[in-house]
Amino acid sequence: MNIPDVIISEMELRRNNGDRGSRKYVAHHGIVYDVTDCPKWRLDMHESLHFPGQDLTSELPDAPHEEDVFTRPCVKVIGKLQIA
Repeated sequence: MNIPDVIISEMELRRNNGDRGSRKYVAHHGIVYDVTDCPKWRLDMHESLHFPGQDLTSELPDAPHEEDVFTRPCVKVIGKLQIA
């Protein structure tokens, strides 16, 4: 996976939650993804469980899919999550 050399702060991740036309970002294992164009995120919540603008690392083990969900064509790699 090609990860752009861009650092996304936690604040920027939280701001990109789909509100007011913003993009929809999620993070997983330190990588930030843009899921705005993914049909399952269209309603600003994924499967009535996950909100954009969050780090989903701890939630993925309970999901019915594996990490390969982040390789789908609608998911764009944005950069790395800034470690506080």
